Amino acid sequence: MQNVGKYLRLYFLASCFLSLTLLAGGGYQAVHAQSEDDLALLDRASRAFSSVVEKAGPAVVHVAVEKTTTARSAGPFPPDLFSDPFFERFFGPHFRHPRQPQQEPRNFRQRTAGSGFIIAEDGYILTNNHVIDGAEKITVRLADQREYTAEIIGADPQSDVAVIKIDGSNLPTLKLGDSDALKVGEWVIAIGSPFELTHTVTVGVVSAKGRNRVGITDYENFIQTDAAINPGNSGGPLLNIHGEAVGMNTAIFSRSGGYMGIGFAIPINMAKNIEQQLRTSGKVTRGWLGVLIQDVNEDMARSFGHTKAGGALISEVTKDSPAEKNGLKQGDIILAIDGLPVANVADLRNKIAMTPPATKLTLRVLREGKEHDLAVTVGEQPADIAALAQQIPSKTLNEVGLTLQDLTPEIAEQFGYTPDQGVLIADVEQGSPAAMARLQAGHLIEEVNRIRVRNLEELEEAMTKAATPNRVLLRVRAGEQSRFVVLQTD
Repeated sequence: MQNVGKYLRLYFLASCFLSLTLLAGGGYQAVHAQSEDDLALLDRASRAFSSVVEKAGPAVVHVAVEKTTTARSAGPFPPDLFSDPFFERFFGPHFRHPRQPQQEPRNFRQRTAGSGFIIAEDGYILTNNHVIDGAEKITVRLADQREYTAEIIGADPQSDVAVIKIDGSNLPTLKLGDSDALKVGEWVIAIGSPFELTHTVTVGVVSAKGRNRVGITDYENFIQTDAAINPGNSGGPLLNIHGEAVGMNTAIFSRSGGYMGIGFAIPINMAKNIEQQLRTSGKVTRGWLGVLIQDVNEDMARSFGHTKAGGALISEVTKDSPAEKNGLKQGDIILAIDGLPVANVADLRNKIAMTPPATKLTLRVLREGKEHDLAVTVGEQPADIAALAQQIPSKTLNEVGLTLQDLTPEIAEQFGYTPDQGVLIADVEQGSPAAMARLQAGHLIEEVNRIRVRNLEELEEAMTKAATPNRVLLRVRAGEQSRFVVLQTD
């Protein structure tokens, strides 16, 4: 297939040559000949896009879903029609239907729609979990208007990937590409059914990769694109110029309720991993270390003897977890996995989650200012992972704003601590860096600059040993969990 980028570069060169010809007085015939060449280049580029769509389009399907929902209504239409997660995911959290007086709950038959693409000739289809979530009936319509009733093979809410199946044979399929090889700036094509306008095609570029702070799913590594996607595109493919699916369109960022040039797609490599597990066992098994982790900014890095921000700091190690059994410790900073750098908390979580249980990994760990390689065997993520894992962001701070006191037996009992467990935060100054770091009255300081403290006297002594008096590293406990916080004063 012709390379679209090559055509566009040739077009610009041809345009420049045309301008020089005009300046040199090359005459009408030379200009006319050059214009014909330019048009030919543009025509071939246009046909390249058309060829991709012609090849991939038949495998893209429209997914119609019927479900029963319960809501309160004062009128003939269900008030929750547009509060369905399908619409909120695309329009953004600020999109709301007009308020209506509430009455007794009623059941409504709700119809929503999305897209999908066939990945196997016998009818396996990839789509989003939020498209088919709660479905009582799923109808798939192909490009040639054939309709099938689909069944759910498996769904994974944590990644928003689902696999459904229709009964068919020799169906058109879409080739899956390699999202890891995708480059920022590459042309991409989205095909789907926005607002049920089936097989709508939009073109754009890859705006960014590795977007993981969007807040849509638990495991995010989105491809960001400016190819226009709207409600109904969800679950459809994002194609490269070779006609391969490199992503699954999932959501848009919007402040107005409409398309604003920022869309997100699940990388196809992640979707393939999930799809294979769903087809094999109907569920997804993820890797697990058993650590609470937080991002490392520059102040945090310096406090742990590192030269730059990055990696993931272990603030807590779960008892009897793979991390504890393999020697990971509180205060370790994980810098790399099998030689590949760990950028931040989300990066580590994604990489470990996508690693099959029982896999042996080599972690590059910073401990006490020195780097070590540690062999670790990944465990299987427990079903109640939400109760065990939490990401806790930190802030770079300039002032403290804390009022502290020793733990008396009465106070310790009141807050669920033990006497001499640490120093209690009695008050936090409003608007202070401590407040910005989400420290609260009732939290307990257990370490100062990696030194264990049990009372105010030990805390003051630890403060005098600080290498940088204007910066302090605290380990703070809130209930069953603890985290590190850097506070800095002028």
